[in-house]
Amino acid sequence: MAEDLQDYTVIKEGEAEILMNVKNQVFFNKAQVPKSCLLFFCWILFVNRVYWVNNRDLSIAVLRTFISKRQEEHGAMLSKRKKSAEKASEKDASGPAVEEASTESALDNEKSNGECEVHEEISQDEPCSVSEEPVKNSEGNHHGELKPPRVLEALSASGLRALRYAREVEGIGKVVALDNDKASVEACQKNIKFNGSVAISKVESHLADARVYMLTHPKEFDVVDLDPYGSPSVFLDSAVQSVVDGGMLMCTATDMAVLCGGNGEVCYSKYGSYPLRGKYCHEMALRILLASIESHANRYKRYIVPVLSVQMNFYVRVFVRVYTSASAMKNTPLKLSYVYQCIGCDSYHLQPIGRTMSKGSSVRYLPGFGPIVPQECSDCGKKYNMGGPIWSAPIHDQEWVTSVLEGVKSMKDQYPAYDRISAVLTTISEELPDVPLFLSLHNLCATLKCTSPSAVIFRSAVINAGYRISGTHVNPLGLKSDAPMDVIWDIMRCWISLFERPASLSSLGHDQRNHNLAELPGLSSLALNEMLGKDSFQRFSYLPDFAFIIPDNVRLLVKNHPVKAQAPDQPGSIILAKEPVLKANFARAVASLSKAQAKKIARFLPNPESHWGPKLRAGRQITTKHISLLGPEAVNGHLNRETSEEPIAKRPKTGDTNDPTSSS
Repeated sequence: MAEDLQDYTVIKEGEAEILMNVKNQVFFNKAQVPKSCLLFFCWILFVNRVYWVNNRDLSIAVLRTFISKRQEEHGAMLSKRKKSAEKASEKDASGPAVEEASTESALDNEKSNGECEVHEEISQDEPCSVSEEPVKNSEGNHHGELKPPRVLEALSASGLRALRYAREVEGIGKVVALDNDKASVEACQKNIKFNGSVAISKVESHLADARVYMLTHPKEFDVVDLDPYGSPSVFLDSAVQSVVDGGMLMCTATDMAVLCGGNGEVCYSKYGSYPLRGKYCHEMALRILLASIESHANRYKRYIVPVLSVQMNFYVRVFVRVYTSASAMKNTPLKLSYVYQCIGCDSYHLQPIGRTMSKGSSVRYLPGFGPIVPQECSDCGKKYNMGGPIWSAPIHDQEWVTSVLEGVKSMKDQYPAYDRISAVLTTISEELPDVPLFLSLHNLCATLKCTSPSAVIFRSAVINAGYRISGTHVNPLGLKSDAPMDVIWDIMRCWISLFERPASLSSLGHDQRNHNLAELPGLSSLALNEMLGKDSFQRFSYLPDFAFIIPDNVRLLVKNHPVKAQAPDQPGSIILAKEPVLKANFARAVASLSKAQAKKIARFLPNPESHWGPKLRAGRQITTKHISLLGPEAVNGHLNRETSEEPIAKRPKTGDTNDPTSSS
């Protein structure tokens, strides 16, 4: 083995180590990368291990929380069974007294009750035997002990993920690693042996098609992990059948161009939903994936409960629990909605697919009311695009998110990507869980051609209007709010009016300007300084009568930041032509900053390296057009190696009569 290790480089991630052939350290080698799935995955691991360590670290954190929650649920179930058994035994103990009283009453009435006594004895004994059976089963099954969870990694390649699960997650059972490439399975088995006795006892590798394997092992695995390069759609049907009731399905999708609306028809064919090209497209990708998993689960009287849904780097990953219930499955139409997006102002509205109507104790499931929007947008008069259906129910379980985040912080040394996953989880913990999709403040201002307010000022206006607002982990500039779009546009109209009024008062006297500006709703010296900037001019100050001192450079600032003129038929012009119904209050709200922002906790980290993004799929020809994706050094080095490997005398093209060496 020592001689064999000379040809390999050891790559360590967490507590797991894998072997990679030294020849594969050449960044791009056409002879090595395209034709072997194993070599491709080793190359991906060598080049992209920084990318996927976030994925694996987050999966380990969720898996640890799942094992803890699973034990808590099992303990609660045993406690519930014990209480029900005690109640049944108490009822059984009181049974003979009731029987004696009824017998004495019958004798007093001088009635023959021989047959009735036999019937009474049988009816009293039957509940006792039935109630004792569950207690016997639960205690006899190793005193109610819960078996360690079995994990299936459907697409294992080098086996790094399976090895990290086995070595780092306490209380885990068997980890089954599958791959349909023989070279990959051989590499995985070699890595299992290299990681010692713990890996050998817990991880097993099989050469099999993941779809066939999952179909032939229904409800066998507590956790199923799908992490393909591309779309997971072909694996979903078999995956939802392979998970036990209450188990966990982890699923990744990297085909973001399809999910985000680049190829809507392809997305519909793979996931059954049509995407829209909005600023919220990455969150919509998450919700499309969840809707697709729910659709596959419903075919087998199952449904999903999302506990965590993340968009990171260049992929989306969801963690859902799978349950079996024909009655609960009926609630699926209530969790799905179509999306109407205006082509002019990008306003969006959700149309639920179904609704319920309660009458007494019964519940009827009915189609949703519609349409929720008119043919033309009420804000700008343009038409709507329709997309979906998407998952419109919550995509996170906040209790789970809190538990995962606390677990990550308590074991920060065991997560190589601690900074990034803790930042993502912190942002998710502050999201509004019941608000689908989000707004982009810069997109709103682009529609109106105006200067953007700060996020704090805009948040304050929404909060002061009586609505909720939060950030989103998907986009640093995204804002989730339950405020309707007409309120959002009213706030923007009021924001623009703050620029228009001081400019119109420039010809008035000093005292008149102060008086008129003081009438602006909810304006304070602090707010005005934040809105117009602190470094470009002197700070405003309060007078005893709460009027503002307006320096001359304020008018200069307004002249430099006017609302750009648009044609009358443009969405921005139509929106601004309407008077605001809501008078926005821009006074600084207490909740305008999240807890993480107030504590200055990093929430969106920069990319760890240049040319950040997914690398090429195996089999692609490397050319100069890939410089923006891979970097000039990598591409030029590859092309130079190709040139040096080519023979000096090239074979001429067929039919080249000018070449003297060509044959006639």
